[in-house]
Amino acid sequence: MRAQVVPLYFRRDRTEKFDTQRARIRHQLGEYLELLPERALGDTIPEEADAVVFPEILGEAYEHYQQFAELEVPIIILTSEFMTISMWDWEIIHVLSQQGVKVLAPYHIDQTKTICRGLTSKRSLASSQFLIFQDNPGEGFQPDIFKCFYWWTDECTRRIEDTFGVKILRKSLKELGDIEHSISEERALEEVSTWDSYPVDDLVTKDMKVQAARYYLAVKEVLRDIPAAGIGSNCLNESHYSSTTPCLAWNLLFEREKILWACEGDIHTLVTKYILYHSLQTPVMMSNIYPVLMGMAALKHENIPNFPEILDHPEDHILMAHCGYFGLAPQSFSTSWSVKKKVLKIVNESAHMLDARFPAGPVTLAKLDSSMGKMMVAQGMLKGYVQYPGSDCLNGAIIKIADGHEFMKRTYSHHLLVLTGHHRKHIELIADIFNLEIDRL
Repeated sequence: MRAQVVPLYFRRDRTEKFDTQRARIRHQLGEYLELLPERALGDTIPEEADAVVFPEILGEAYEHYQQFAELEVPIIILTSEFMTISMWDWEIIHVLSQQGVKVLAPYHIDQTKTICRGLTSKRSLASSQFLIFQDNPGEGFQPDIFKCFYWWTDECTRRIEDTFGVKILRKSLKELGDIEHSISEERALEEVSTWDSYPVDDLVTKDMKVQAARYYLAVKEVLRDIPAAGIGSNCLNESHYSSTTPCLAWNLLFEREKILWACEGDIHTLVTKYILYHSLQTPVMMSNIYPVLMGMAALKHENIPNFPEILDHPEDHILMAHCGYFGLAPQSFSTSWSVKKKVLKIVNESAHMLDARFPAGPVTLAKLDSSMGKMMVAQGMLKGYVQYPGSDCLNGAIIKIADGHEFMKRTYSHHLLVLTGHHRKHIELIADIFNLEIDRL
């Protein structure tokens, strides 16, 4: 799928550059966009268009503010042979902004590619569906925690569907468990035999592998009738319906079919992940945040006695951990990765988890807000990993952010996405495409 983009020209002042630059755009960005038939500014834009692009932008623009304002799709300016704006465009861009007209004005080709991917992901999301397995969320294990979560509410579902067009479907986790238990050991072992490229810890028994395979094969059976671009299950709160956890199944679905996943059936995080991954094509993962400033309120949940000694502004650091390790990341995203036996007490004894690491260095934390109209972005540094044997945090990540106190006041959730690298500037471009505000922390 490529972004569908209409080249726009000025009726009076169009020059030969329009045709030359349009040909360059088609040649250099053909992998990312398809140019639809050209139109003049003021013409009706076809419904299939994701955006319009100006291969040349001229002073005639000053005479047509209203026609710019009436465009209902993003406006891109690509006037240089390098697939960016030109220096001569700034005055027009500025004056348009004073008239309330926002344009996408990339100054590096990587930004241009992000814009194209963002346009494509917006269109694909609107025609996709997410599949979540759950029955009675909040009624299972740890109801004092799970009854708090916004992603279970009808309001959250409605806002996601109304804002982004994606359809959220729910199936019974209990019925998925019935399918899982009906799969023979022979069939499960046949699937396990395909896992040679996946490192598995010695403590992961044959039975754990069989149960993991059964879970994956059960989900595959459901997906035959219900295609999904994203998937999740209430895997902790309602873990009594399954003999294992979905961690390896989610990894296999992503690596084999690029189906994204959400831990705990968190559709709020899933839609954020879909937008960021498909727009940026960079590793992204959900995990829990445990700010140092939370003290024992955070430490008790992970069954650890203290945060590691941090000499450099400890208040500006957070521990990130989920289900015993850093979080559920696909193998292809990770610098190290292994299937481990389960850590949390609330899941079946045959369950498992993934011990994955992102590279140390720059990271970005992000999450949509509850209105689906704002994206929180916080850039930081992943400084390393910390281990607490015998706890619920056998391998967590330590991340430094700019201002821990501000983070405590303004973070949206205990579930945040972490992306490798600093991506705020590119996320700002995506925000313009999805009509989101950016909340910088």
